Amino acid sequence: MKPVFFQTGSVCVAFAALSALLPVAAAEPSIKFKVAEKQLQALGIQVAPIARAGESTPASFPAQVILSPDREQVVSSPLAGLIVQVLVQLNQPVRQGTALLRIVAPELGQQQLQLMQAASRLALARQTANREQALWDAGIIPQRRVQESQAAMKEAEATFAQTRASLRLSGMPDATIARVAAGGKLEDSITLAAPRSGVVTRLDAKPGQRIEPAAALLQIAETDKLSLDILVPAAEAGRWKPGAKVKVQGRDARARVVSSSAVVAPGSQTVSIRAAVEGAMGSLRAGESVAVEMPGTAGAGWELPLGAVAHDGAQTYVFVKNADGFEARSVTVAASAGQKVTVQGAFNGGEQVAIGGVVALKGAWLEEKAKGSK
Repeated sequence: MKPVFFQTGSVCVAFAALSALLPVAAAEPSIKFKVAEKQLQALGIQVAPIARAGESTPASFPAQVILSPDREQVVSSPLAGLIVQVLVQLNQPVRQGTALLRIVAPELGQQQLQLMQAASRLALARQTANREQALWDAGIIPQRRVQESQAAMKEAEATFAQTRASLRLSGMPDATIARVAAGGKLEDSITLAAPRSGVVTRLDAKPGQRIEPAAALLQIAETDKLSLDILVPAAEAGRWKPGAKVKVQGRDARARVVSSSAVVAPGSQTVSIRAAVEGAMGSLRAGESVAVEMPGTAGAGWELPLGAVAHDGAQTYVFVKNADGFEARSVTVAASAGQKVTVQGAFNGGEQVAIGGVVALKGAWLEEKAKGSK
């Protein structure tokens, strides 16, 4: 039989002997295979007793700092037009009502003309209704004419309200609308104001730029409330209950779990956990990647070096030494911190687990699996 070669780092090792190993048990997921004692040193295989994870073992998971959805506001163009002036800069703090930019819009003139016409018709309709009511009170005209004048006045009021609302949606202040309705000077541009206080986190508007209705021009965010989007293994998600406390590594900030996604990401088999940051938010910036810790629980698992864990698809295994060789035993990764990992599995404590040369054992194990499937 030809020897089979594999690489561990930069060292290439032949393990022809392992390719000819006879399986002791072919049951899945625990596949046993023989490894002679003299081969352990040649293949660089090292073993160590498995031990319970201590209380101080933290669970470390990747996370991203995000803005809370209710703290972001996109300012868009209400009309088609031309940007003539940008009054703010990127990352500039603004208060509610601060002027952001000025837009010249041809449609604005037509809307103001409609407002003035609606105001004139409303004034005339009110005069007519009042006159008709006085004539009805004097017994000069029938009641039908009073009812018709009242209906015409209500229709004029609705038209005036509609044209006034259109100008308000276009960004014109109420004071300016009232002045135009009273016959004042028409405006040739509108000035968009900040709908809330915050920081300009995105600025897409430039002077001289032609824009269409609903085009996003800039974004304002309130950075006083941040959240964490934490990715944890699906098997570990059950521990992340609402209200659980987590700590951001290397920062003073802490967070509280508020929700857990009901959907598992197919590729990574992770679940998204949302946590609200509580205090010391000055040390965090929206968009940055961080790591969070969740304290481990005594007796919650078994502690091993990170290199002792082998993966086959979505399943995780460790190699337990027995009298004849090794057994691939299925485990679940419960936590990870640096070069340490906490796993959950069927262990009694004290079993000898491979912590070095795991790549060689995985190669022999996969070959035994392939033989068993034939």
